[in-house]
Order: sequence, then structure tokens, then C-alpha cells
Amino acid sequence: MNQFTPKSLENVAAQAKEQYEGLVKAGQEQTVKQFEQTATAAKEQFEKTAAQLLKSYEDLQATGKANVEALIASSTIAAKGAEDLGREVVAYGQSALDKSITTGKALLSAKTLQEVVELQNDFLKSSFDAMLAETSRLQELTTKVTNEALAPLNARVTATVETFSKPIAA
Repeated sequence: MNQFTPKSLENVAAQAKEQYEGLVKAGQEQTVKQFEQTATAAKEQFEKTAAQLLKSYEDLQATGKANVEALIASSTIAAKGAEDLGREVVAYGQSALDKSITTGKALLSAKTLQEVVELQNDFLKSSFDAMLAETSRLQELTTKVTNEALAPLNARVTATVETFSKPIAA
């Protein structure tokens, strides 16, 4: 049987203390190493996320600028189209007024009631036909202007949907 002496107990305690201190030191080193790795990974992830957010912000800013430019282009086309339509309406109005004046003069110089009725019927028929033709032409012009004015906006809607449909790059 082994007998423990104060010296042997002292040696065992010293060895145990030395082993314990070694374990604590190794644990501390491992903890520091793990903390440094975690901190490095967190820093890299933060930088990556910040770069992605900055890119997303820049994309959003570029998209907003392009959208405003498209709105300006669309408004310019619409204004020009409205101006053209206005000119067409004024020209038609002038033409109708000229025809009314000519018909009025012809009515005043008519010799018979039959001639007055014929002039009036011809005037009404030609005025109605001209109005239908002009209305159809103005409707086509309005549709053309509307489509042209909406084209820049439609293009931006498509581009914006594509931009925001893309996932953020990993």
C-alpha cells in the first residue's frame, strides 16, 4: 500500500495545480482564438452587408433618377402632342367656320327656296361627314400621342420591376 507523505501530497498538489493551470491557459487561448475568429467573421459579414446596402442604395438612387427622366420625357411628349392636337382642332374649327361663311353667303344669294334647302342639306351633310372624319382622325392622333407619351414610363416600370426583382447578391 502506498502511504502518502506530506512531501508526496505536496508533489501531487503541485502537479494538479500545474495541470489545472495548463488547462485554464489552454481554455483561455482557445476562447481568445474563437473570439478572434468570430469577430473577424462578423466584421467581414458586416462589411459585405454594408457594401450590399450601399450598392442597393446606389441602384435605388439611379432608378429614381431614371424614373424622373422618363417622367420628364413622357410629359414633354404629352405636351407636344397636346399642342399638335390643339392646332388640329383650331385648324378644323377655322375650316368649318370658313365653310359656314361660304355657305351663308351662298344662302343669302339663293334665288329659290329649293336652292336654300339644297344648300342647307349639302352643308349639313358635308359638315357632319367632315366632323366624323375629323373626330376619327383626332382620336387616332390622341391614341398615338398617348402611346408615345406612355412609352418612356412603361420602359421604366419594366426596368424598375427587373431591378427590384433581383435578389441582393450574396
